[in-house]
Amino acid sequence: MIGDRIRYITEKMHRAAVKSGRRLDDITLVAVSKTFPVERIIDAYRYGLRIFGESRLQEASGKIEHLKSFPDIKFHMIGHVQTNKIRMLKDYFSLIHSVDSLHLAEKMNSYFYSIHRVQDILIQVNLVNEPQKYGVKIEEFDEMMEKMKDFTCLRVRGLMFIPPFYDDPEMNRDNFRKMKALFDETREKYRKFKEFDILSMGMSDDFEIAIEEGANMVRIGSAIFGERG
Repeated sequence: MIGDRIRYITEKMHRAAVKSGRRLDDITLVAVSKTFPVERIIDAYRYGLRIFGESRLQEASGKIEHLKSFPDIKFHMIGHVQTNKIRMLKDYFSLIHSVDSLHLAEKMNSYFYSIHRVQDILIQVNLVNEPQKYGVKIEEFDEMMEKMKDFTCLRVRGLMFIPPFYDDPEMNRDNFRKMKALFDETREKYRKFKEFDILSMGMSDDFEIAIEEGANMVRIGSAIFGERG
């Protein structure tokens, strides 16, 4: 069944990519495996998936250690990172999507300096200033990006966005479009970030619209693994 789901999602991703003038290979799929057991990750791996998203550090660390024998598997941290748990990041994640404040960035930079690691990250943007969500507000965004230039152990690869929830995902099309515009403007303005190439947005309910509007990385969980218990 998981293989059928992956094929179905891949077909939808392909159609959305074509609509936006791109190829399927231009879009990276992150399978959101948080709360699902290692066995489900292995199932998805057998059907060709290689990148998995986790949001709880303690849960993720156990899975990552268990799967160390899979040499080409990668994990992304997609959830909020508390400053008192930064040391649990270690070298576990090829990409951290959720750098959501200057304070967190400062603490992360110091930690990765201490372990001699340069960590790839995304800046999480709170585009519509939802009070219940993490992320850098638009009015603070330029200040954040200016400061990020000074952090030698954080490599800024792009932006991440979690949109408001609507029953009709079409209602977020304009937000996805605005995020793509912000991504393009940021890449042009902050050329110091030479590998700024990732726009992570779109989940199980809205990834097609996100891709059509410019996402090149999507985070899909329940559409792959089924509903969480």
